[in-house]
Amino acid sequence: MWTYIIYFLIIVLISSIRQINQYENGVRFNLGKFSGIMQPGWNIILPIFQSYQKIDMRVKAVDVPDQEAITRDNISVRVNAVIYYKVRSAEKAILAVENFYYAISQLAQTTMRNAVGQVELDELLSQRDKVSENIRLIIDQASDPWGISVDNVELKDITLPEEMKRVIGKQAEAEREKRAVIIKAEGEIIAADNISKAAQILSSSGGALHLRTLQSINDISSDQSNTIVFAIPLEILRAFESISKKDRE
Repeated sequence: MWTYIIYFLIIVLISSIRQINQYENGVRFNLGKFSGIMQPGWNIILPIFQSYQKIDMRVKAVDVPDQEAITRDNISVRVNAVIYYKVRSAEKAILAVENFYYAISQLAQTTMRNAVGQVELDELLSQRDKVSENIRLIIDQASDPWGISVDNVELKDITLPEEMKRVIGKQAEAEREKRAVIIKAEGEIIAADNISKAAQILSSSGGALHLRTLQSINDISSDQSNTIVFAIPLEILRAFESISKKDRE
């Protein structure tokens, strides 16, 4: 008889052993009441009297599906994101919320829609990191009573209506044309200033204009295919005019 009792106790002992992996914590209940946290390793759970739930303590990624949202300037967009969080307290994750996986997903969806509604489209597109951080802070604060810590939130895709894409494309093209016109105008101003300085130098130095004319003719004549139309500078005509006046006198 003692043999059967010993066998029975061995079977009960073996069936009472529960393994908790290194990346997990176990929440133990005695007759339905919370009694403690089971650490990684082998733990004894008495059948009928005790129960437990495993909680994965690793960082989890939640893919938030596409959400229809309206920005502050009344532009309809579709936004999706990914949230990285981890369970900080296994006790709170079980006792404070029914299903923290589902709760954090729903919280992320509503928070993302509200955050997008607080910014304009230009800010949403150009300051995506700022919007993501705002969403992370809100979710982290709301999920803190659940024993959950939100590490990061990343906005993945922002989908615009087709007509809005065409408008943004036209705006970008107009901005590029504007920059091109400004750069060209600045270049013309610099060129005109340099030409003005060169003209002043040539006019202030005697014979400088003639030397420049001869140099230009020499550059042109280096290619035999060029046809030269020789323009006589006004100074040379005035020089001939002064010579003719002296002859008449």
